[in-house]
Parts: sequence; structure tokens; C-alpha cells
Amino acid sequence: MGIKTIVEDNIDILVAGAGLGGTGTAYEARHWGRDKKIVIAEKANINRSGAVAQGLYAINCYMGTRWGENNPEDHVRYARIDLMGMVREDLLFDMARHVDSAVHKFEEWGLPLMRNEKTGAYQREGRWQIMIHGESYKPIVAEAATKNADKTYNRVMITHLLMDESGRNRVGGAIGFNVRTGNCHVFKSKTVVVGAGGASNIYKPRSVGEGAGRVWYAPWSSGSAYALMINAGAKMTQMENRIVLARFKDGYGPVGAYFLHLKTYTQNAYGEEYESKHFPALQKMVGKEYLDMEASHRTHRPIPTCLRNHAIIQEVAAGRGPIHMVTMHAFQDPHLEEVGWENFLGMTVGQAVLWAATDLDPKYQNPELTTSEPYVMGSHATGCGAWCSGPADVSPPEYQWGYNRMMSIEGLFGAGDAVGGTPHAFSSGSFTEGRISGKSACQYIDDGKAEGIVVSDSQIEKRKAEIFKPLETYKVGRNEIVAGTVSPSYLLPHPGLQRLQKIMDEYCGGVTVNYMTNDKLLNIGLQKLKIMEEDLEKVGAEDTHQLMRAWELKHRHRTSECVMQHTLFRKETRWPGYYYRGDAMKLDDKNWHCLTVSRRDPETGEYTMEKAPLYHLVGDMEDKALAEMKKSEKKPAKKAAKAK
Repeated sequence: MGIKTIVEDNIDILVAGAGLGGTGTAYEARHWGRDKKIVIAEKANINRSGAVAQGLYAINCYMGTRWGENNPEDHVRYARIDLMGMVREDLLFDMARHVDSAVHKFEEWGLPLMRNEKTGAYQREGRWQIMIHGESYKPIVAEAATKNADKTYNRVMITHLLMDESGRNRVGGAIGFNVRTGNCHVFKSKTVVVGAGGASNIYKPRSVGEGAGRVWYAPWSSGSAYALMINAGAKMTQMENRIVLARFKDGYGPVGAYFLHLKTYTQNAYGEEYESKHFPALQKMVGKEYLDMEASHRTHRPIPTCLRNHAIIQEVAAGRGPIHMVTMHAFQDPHLEEVGWENFLGMTVGQAVLWAATDLDPKYQNPELTTSEPYVMGSHATGCGAWCSGPADVSPPEYQWGYNRMMSIEGLFGAGDAVGGTPHAFSSGSFTEGRISGKSACQYIDDGKAEGIVVSDSQIEKRKAEIFKPLETYKVGRNEIVAGTVSPSYLLPHPGLQRLQKIMDEYCGGVTVNYMTNDKLLNIGLQKLKIMEEDLEKVGAEDTHQLMRAWELKHRHRTSECVMQHTLFRKETRWPGYYYRGDAMKLDDKNWHCLTVSRRDPETGEYTMEKAPLYHLVGDMEDKALAEMKKSEKKPAKKAAKAK
């Protein structure tokens, strides 16, 4: 196969990955950079890529400020409660104050948003969710991005960032290949915005074999958002904060519309309410500040998602499973029945098909719920991602060192899954972060910060040889066997993925160990990942599709390593229901009321871990902190007076 090298030079902004974050970048960058060259590189096809590729039934992040519904401060409080305190409030506030305008754009472009006939406001599914007819959500948004980009490369997977060789800690572009033709694509760019996906399938899924593709979130999200940044030496944050979802069993159908719009509820196998039984013990584990049942009932303060998961896990472990979603009552209403089915037909067709194929009608039988395998997705309800600079008007000094959403590498920006500390952004929030990054990248270039970038031919050739090595490894190794697929000389991507999933599952708190891990398990897991990295030098690819799978595996491996390092570093159980540290089973605010930050040295592969301050810039916790501070300030004064 003759591989051509295609070089795109003099790019101002390269958008790596074109989900909602990447599309937001391309759209907004054109507004602030009329004369700038904007290029998109997308592994799939921009019209059907990213987390909303199949469609979406709700936009999960909308303030509704114009209707007097919520303000950005409310959203920060909500996300902070749900994440057990661990969020970047400056980044969250910044996203929340701009997100409504993004949603209004979607409607202008033709996305059908449901409206409340009485008020004229958008139809609410819950406090933060508005309902849409979203089967064509992604094509509509993709069109706006494509019109504003100079070029869009579909089927081009970015495998590495290129680094400036002038002596500065600065990005210089990216390199990858076309997954269909095999051509090598080199992008020399003044800035790069990473809008690639988070990590599905790094843990062994509950659905295996022919059902392996039936996982939650985008099954093709291979951790590229994280691996690209980690390999380049960018600082990462909160990578221990994976998410476990309560989902309809086997089809992974989302439960949000059922809980919020259909007003369904859960019960154990014996028809009993079970959550309240587990909360007293759980309150001792996490503290009243995070689980106050009286306050929750009185103020409608939501119970953190992970704690609800914990109740499901404990109830099933006690032998009172399975857990059922009570749909039979709601489905007696023809309108709600229609909504229940359309919810899946518009975004998770597999769930509707599964129910039909197994003769399960939720009108006459309550379907089962279960908890999923863990996912590492910074744009959903988790805070993992890169350590990014925040907005100058909001961020404290420790959170602000450059342009908004710029990482610890100059000229490298992020959106969506790539940005750490901004959970509950979802699709609209990811698009909004892309807009912020696009504007910041333009400002960075206009300020002359991207001048003098050097990317040598030797760096490009080194990366090119690395990218296509699996093809050569397979070509040589295949000659050593006469039948079958098992070779002594190479590892194929799919068995490699199964090996990775087994390591993460058993040593880093997956489903088969009931999400339990400890320091001993994590250290063994890190050792196994190190050995696997040596073996990945011998990964083989039969064709360009398998070459893509090989690099997805490498990206998933690097992401997994970072997740395991962070999980080992945070010595507490901060999110029971997502994972448990068996050697530190309590939430420990005394020692761990902080954010975690890591950096992997690109030369040595060694990780440096550190704690970063956690500032509560909005609302309740801030008031408590100030009250405690005033108390502590008064105490020494009293002692001094007594001494006199």
C-alpha cells in the first residue's frame, strides 16, 4: 500500500475531533478570526460523530435565564453537590453564563425544541433539561461548523500532537492518518483545540460478545481527548472521577426522561422502596454535608448521583435484586407511553429493539435497571480532563495563567471531554466550551503568541514511522503462521482491548469486583499496564481499519494508566457508587478537599502527582467556609486576651 503524506501548513486553528466541542470551536473561531485558516480533523464523519451521533432526546444543560428559571450560580451549586464538592467553579460558571445563547443558535439553525404551550418557554424535562426532537441534532450543528471551517477532513484520526521545537512549551500542530486510504496527514498549526472524545470501553462492559457495542455513551470514544494531551505532557485533573450510570439493563437506555418527565421511580425485586434503608450508614461514610436527608426533602436539594448508585449496589448485594423501574403506572397515560418509546427511538434505538425482541412491554411489566461499567467522560457528569486556565474575571490566581481554556501547554486548548472540572456540560455545554476555546485561540494568535513555531521534518518522520509501525509488524509476523490469527510476533487490537478491560475491571474497580479497589490492587494494575505497554510496541494491524483500532487501543491504554495513577493518589472514597477504596472507605475532607493534578513526563513516562486548591466561589459552601474562617480568626484573639 503506497502511503501518501499530505501536509496542511500555515493553519491558524486545528480542531482535533468534531463532536459538539469541536463544532463549537469552528463556528465561533470564524467570528473572531475572519482571516484565519480553520481546519477540522475528525476520525469519523462530522455529520454523525461524537456523543450525539445517533440523536438525543433532550438538551441537558440550559439555564432558562430569559424565562427566569435558573442562573449560572444555580448550576454551579447543582454540579458541585452532584460531584461531592469536586468541581472547577470558575470554568463551570463561565460555561453556564454562555450556554443559553448556544441553545438559541441550535433553534435558529433548525433544531426542533419542544415548547410549553402555556408559557412559551422550552418544555422542561427536569430543572436543567429541555426536550427536543433531536434525531438530526448533530447534522444540524455540523453544518454550521463546516460552513465556517476552511477545510473539514473526515476519516482522519489524530494520533499525536506535534510540539514546537523552539524551546518553548508550546504546541505546533498534529499528525494522524486517514482510516480509509491510509494517507498520512500532517497539520502544522499555530493553535490546536482538542475536541476528541472521552473513554468508553476501557473497562470490561456488562454486555460482551455480540452485545459489546451496546454500551452507554459513544462506543467509539477511545480516550483520544486524554491520551493526546497526556502524551504531550499536559497536566490533567480529576482523572479518578469516572462515572457509573444507572441504566436499563442490557440496552443501556438512559433513565433521565423516565425519572424526570414520566415521574417513574425504582423499587427492589420485592416491590419495596430501598434507598432510605441505605442512607443512614452512607451518611456516616460521607458526612452530613454531602447527604442530609432532611435538607434534601426540605429544599429539594438533589442527592448526588453516585450515592443513589450506592443504594442500588448495596441492595443487589444484599440479595434483593433486581432493581426495577416502575413504568406500569406512567404508561397507562397514552401521552407518557408515547414519550417513553420516543425517548429511545430518538437516541437509543437498541433499547427499544431489545424490549420488543424480548417481549417486554413497559406498560405491563416493569423493566430492570442495573449499574453500568465505569466511563471516563469529562463533559457528562464527571470532572476528568485537562488542567485548564480559566476566565480572567472569575478565576483565582491558581486557576488562571493564560488564555481561557488553554492547557498547561501554550497554544493547546480544549472543549467538551478534554476540559477537566466542568461536569454537567453535556452537549450544549461542550459546544459552549468550544466557542470559548475558539475565541481564546484567536486572541492568542492576535497577541503574537504563536510566532516562531518550529516543527522539524525529523519530528514528523519519527511520528510517521510510529503511526504506521503496526502495519509492518503484522506484514512480517503474518508470514510466521500458516493458519488462524494467533501469532508469536504480534498482538491484535481486539484481544489487546480485552486484556486492557480485564486489567481495569479487576484492579481499578470495575463491575465484576463491585467497583472495589485498594492500593495493593492499583499497584499491581499499574505494573500490568506497564508490561502491556511494552507489548503494545508489537501491536499488529492487517489494514487501515485495524490500524485505527490499534491506535484507539494505545489511546485507551494511556488514559487507563492516568486513571489508575489518580485513583491511587486520592486516598479516600470520595464517590461511593462510582468506586470504592477498600483501604480508605470514608470521604476525607480533612486531607482530600482538593483537586488532583498529574503530569506524565513525555521522555521518562513518570507521573508527578499534586494537590490543587479547591475554591468554592459560589454560594453555600463558600458561606460555610467564611463562617469557619471567622471562627478560627477569633479563637487566637481570645487566647491572647487570656494570656494578658
